[in-house]
Amino acid sequence: MKQALLNILLFLCFLPMADRSLAQCVESNRTTHPGEWAHYNAYYNWHFIWMNAADVYFNTSAMGDDLLLLESTGKTKSGYDWFFSVRDTFQSVVEKATLRPRLFRQSNYEGKTVTQSNYDYDAVAGTLSAETTQQKGKKSPSRTRYNREWDLCAADVLTMVYKARNIDFENYEVGDTIPMSLIINSEIFDLFIRYHGKEQASTRDGRTYDCLKFTPLLVEGTIFSGGEDMTVWVTDDENRVPIIVEAKILIGSVKAILDEVRGTQSPLQEVHK
Repeated sequence: MKQALLNILLFLCFLPMADRSLAQCVESNRTTHPGEWAHYNAYYNWHFIWMNAADVYFNTSAMGDDLLLLESTGKTKSGYDWFFSVRDTFQSVVEKATLRPRLFRQSNYEGKTVTQSNYDYDAVAGTLSAETTQQKGKKSPSRTRYNREWDLCAADVLTMVYKARNIDFENYEVGDTIPMSLIINSEIFDLFIRYHGKEQASTRDGRTYDCLKFTPLLVEGTIFSGGEDMTVWVTDDENRVPIIVEAKILIGSVKAILDEVRGTQSPLQEVHK
């Protein structure tokens, strides 16, 4: 289960592509403004048993007139801490109008491993400076630093969640792929999501929404086995709020379902059957 409790919502879409020039450069923010807050319940499935194992939160706040602070936190529920304790925090400072990132901070406390990452973006020089520190148990911490060129369209994983919400799906047909570029550690992955059209999705308490559906193609690694094993439903309105995210992982499967959302630019409209 480990990192999947929060990453099920953060790793919305990533798969290396051959031609980086195809990357979708979202440079207009139409969906997100200060004061948006959302809570998701994260479920873990193993041997046909679904366990409500974690809470995931997203919120946005203003930093002056031109910047937004994006924050996401994830933590295992108290009844599961004995098995594997997770306390994850992601923060991004972005330009309000374009969602272009300025800095990114990540702290992961998972079991006995503590990982902290810092990205600093320089749009003028087109460079990215990053530092990651990791400590496992009582061992001495390891530290890596790097500087590299930065394609202004590429972004950290939290910023990319909000960029993905601003894709104009009306410009795509069912089955089309939409490229984007994601930064993970020192690598920039050229990725895409596949658009599957419109479909209704329901929360655990029966609220139903008209949604846009897409499937990210996943990079094989420590969580996912690769392939199109994740499905995302976001509201088909000006908010583009994720309602359900579900995926197969190496052991079992995970699902995040919207519990509550506040502060969207317009109220979410339920479908009444």
